[in-house]
Order: sequence, then C-alpha cells, then structure tokens
Amino acid sequence: MNINFSLRSWYLIQLLIIAGLIGFVLFLQHRLGLEPCPLCILQRVVFFGLAGVLLIAFLHGPKDWGRWVYGLAGGLVSVIGVGVSGWHLRLQNLPADQVPACGPGLDFMMENFPLADAAQMIFQGSGECAEQLWSFLGLSMPAWALVWFLLLGIGAILPLVPKWRRWVLSGN
Repeated sequence: MNINFSLRSWYLIQLLIIAGLIGFVLFLQHRLGLEPCPLCILQRVVFFGLAGVLLIAFLHGPKDWGRWVYGLAGGLVSVIGVGVSGWHLRLQNLPADQVPACGPGLDFMMENFPLADAAQMIFQGSGECAEQLWSFLGLSMPAWALVWFLLLGIGAILPLVPKWRRWVLSGN
C-alpha cells in the first residue's frame, strides 16, 4: 500500500498532533483544574520546541541535506522530552518515603533564583511532581508524554530512512 504524501505534509501532521496535545493539556488545566507541576511545564516547553522545529521544516520544505538538519533536530528535541518525561515518571514511582518535599512554584523559582539553581530544583522535583492526578488507560500524564515524544521522535527521523522515503513520500 502506497500512501504518497509530501514531506511538508508529514511535518504538518506532526505539528497538528502537537497542537492537539497542547490543546488537551490546556483543557485539563483550565477546564478541569489540573494545575501543572514544574516538570509538566518543562515537558510543554519541549513540545513547543519540537513544534518550532517542525514549523520551520514545514515552512522551509527541505530537500536533501535540509531533511537531515530537521530530522536530527527533531530527534534531539524528542530525546530531551523523553528524558524529562522519564525523570517525571521516576518521581511518580518513588516509594512514599522517598518523595521529595513540595517546593516553591516554577514562577517563584525563575524569579528568585539563578537559572542554574532553578533548573537544579526543577529536576530534583518536588512532591507535587510525584502526584498522579490524571491517567488514561492506566498511564499517567508523563507516561503519555513519553509515548508521544517517542512517536514524534521516530516521526522526525523517518524521513532520513531511504526505504521509507521512497515508499511514503512523493516528490522528495
């Protein structure tokens, strides 16, 4: 079965997926009252970073080496997202006696501490990062973020695979 669509369409599909994911978490935050923890916000930032790479790739419509630039950049941003989500999952699965105490909010940290100190506090996590307030099909929010970062990372590097390019992409 040949699907045949352009590389630009491939980037657009991924961009629309990220827009849907961001829209969904904003719905959960603003309509259902689920406030994001610092690591949740950091995952959103990484999704926005990946969306930025995909948007530039979509607008540019790369050929040859440009496909490599955007594929590797998208893959790298996705790996960062996998790391942040994995760390968040680790915090959620710690035994209760090992969960860090609740710390200051992200806004407070960014305003009152140097960036390096704030980043260290964010990655240490806090009690609020260990809470699991939402799940779907048995997976928490950071688990779903991890799944999507993996899928989008694969989607970013697929155009670099020659066999896949010939089978799916038309005119590239």
